Amino acid sequence: MAKFPVINLEKLNGERAATMDLIKDACENWGFFEVLNHGIPYDFMDRVESLTKEHYKKCMEQRFKELVASKALEGLQAEVTDMDWESTFYLRHLPESNMAEIPDLTDEYRKVMKEFALKLEKLAEKLLDLFCENLGLEKGYLKKAFYGAKGPTFGTKVSNYPPCPTPDKIKGLRAHTDAGGIILLFQDPQVGGLQLLKDGEWVDVPPLRHSIVVNLGDQLEVITNGKYKSVEHRVIAQTDGARMSIASFYNPGSDAVIYPAPALVEKEEEEKKGLYPKFVFEDYMKLYAVLKFQAKEPRFEAMKAREATAPTATA
Repeated sequence: MAKFPVINLEKLNGERAATMDLIKDACENWGFFEVLNHGIPYDFMDRVESLTKEHYKKCMEQRFKELVASKALEGLQAEVTDMDWESTFYLRHLPESNMAEIPDLTDEYRKVMKEFALKLEKLAEKLLDLFCENLGLEKGYLKKAFYGAKGPTFGTKVSNYPPCPTPDKIKGLRAHTDAGGIILLFQDPQVGGLQLLKDGEWVDVPPLRHSIVVNLGDQLEVITNGKYKSVEHRVIAQTDGARMSIASFYNPGSDAVIYPAPALVEKEEEEKKGLYPKFVFEDYMKLYAVLKFQAKEPRFEAMKAREATAPTATA
């Protein structure tokens, strides 16, 4: 089995061609990779980690214990397939922040997470431009494709996966592909559990201090006309240690119209109507909300059927 791709972005200065090749291979063959020297200061990431873990201990741990008791998830005998062993809250950054509305966050944590979001937004846009370069698309094409009337949608899911006594009976997070665009994950540097499906086998995404894990969502698969693929992944609950996960989703605006980039569509394919549909991102998300833990292909087919009967918009 090939080694999980870890890419040092600092090498774009000096070893650009080789580094771009690594990014291209990771996007085409993995749908996932980890980046180091990504421009977010490591001491700042340490602050994010310690405040996130502090917040979980103080505000969320007891709630999770109560949930486990109320749902009788202690000492499971049979497999649970409709729930995940995770404690989460969501922060919205773009088009409008909801940071002020989230209860229990200290002023310092709010300030740090706001700053973290700005740094991640910048990194997401830099990576999208590197993808454009590799795909032969004009610089800024992917960012523009994500723009609705109010720009992109950007938000963060902050999760903790507490120790689980029965990891064989319940997943930390069930297998799925991500619906959106590009996902940037700051994961626990010690406790693992994240896995992706490659060539029919589950492969560990290794915890690596100060790295950002990058994965591609369904929208990038559509826009790249399948050159890049979104990949199924899951979180395995662990018996020891709580795992922190801060996943930030840089997605299209809700009214953005998504379709394969014309430059990546072959002539014959165009005549045959191609593999991928054209749709409004919000419509896809409504479907995803119901079918998240199922294969992505039927979602694409459903959007294609909808496109055939009632075209949603013009580019």
